[in-house]
Amino acid sequence: MKNIPILNITQFEKEESLTDFYSNDFSNHIERNKKIVHKAHKHDFYLCVLFSEGSGTHEIDFDVYNIQPGSVFFLKPGQTHSWQFDQPPKGYIFFHTSDFYEFYFLNKKLTQFPFYYSLKNPPYLTLSTHELLHIETRFKEINTEYYQNLSYKKQKLASLTNLTYIDLTRLYTSFESQKSILSPSYLQTLQALESIIEDFYKTEKSAKFYAQKLNISSKHLNRIAKATLNKTTTEIIIERILLEAKRLIVHSKNSLTTISEILGYDDYAYFSKLFKSKTKITPLEFKKKYQ
Repeated sequence: MKNIPILNITQFEKEESLTDFYSNDFSNHIERNKKIVHKAHKHDFYLCVLFSEGSGTHEIDFDVYNIQPGSVFFLKPGQTHSWQFDQPPKGYIFFHTSDFYEFYFLNKKLTQFPFYYSLKNPPYLTLSTHELLHIETRFKEINTEYYQNLSYKKQKLASLTNLTYIDLTRLYTSFESQKSILSPSYLQTLQALESIIEDFYKTEKSAKFYAQKLNISSKHLNRIAKATLNKTTTEIIIERILLEAKRLIVHSKNSLTTISEILGYDDYAYFSKLFKSKTKITPLEFKKKYQ
């Protein structure tokens, strides 16, 4: 398989003493890393970027989002993405490991923030002109602190990052689609479900299996899936399978039959039918589209 590059923070700022946090002016970041950012790649860290100028597209796990002034994007470890720009971008970018944040906020997790909670939550936010001015100030503060060598640097970066995420969460949850208040226990179960699916989706396809892993009934798990994502448990499982199928089709040299087998389908005809029923095109047509 032709592996998708997985980038580590230390690849971006080797001269910096910090190995778990990085920040930069976005145009400078693009110029420094122009050989990799326009090709599909993954990160092993959490990433947040703000655009104050420019236009283009940002592809995240085969979904394409427009870039415009006020665009904010959030990526979790393992997601595949690439940038394409029509007009020169300006803004700020920062990323960090989960340990960096959780070391300073012992009772908090990054998944408390809705944009990092679930892969099903939109990975972007579009700010108004007024909102952009405020949030850009936060990103500038982070970037300024990063390039200074002052005492308590990591503590301040962690605090500024937390404040930025809080401000972004307030704006993110102001979207109509995000207004519903969900039970914390439902959200915890959803997160646990996604984690278990990540471990077993290649071999286990039934909702019953995941319900048993969570020690709840299939009916209750389906109720939680519907309440949180408006999808059935089976739909969530299949979406994860198809995402991996797309990654393998585009980024590996495996045959379509081999990809089907890797994902637990010995009958390629069945896998192809499933793929088409969800994407409207066959695996072969999808491969040709990206070639």
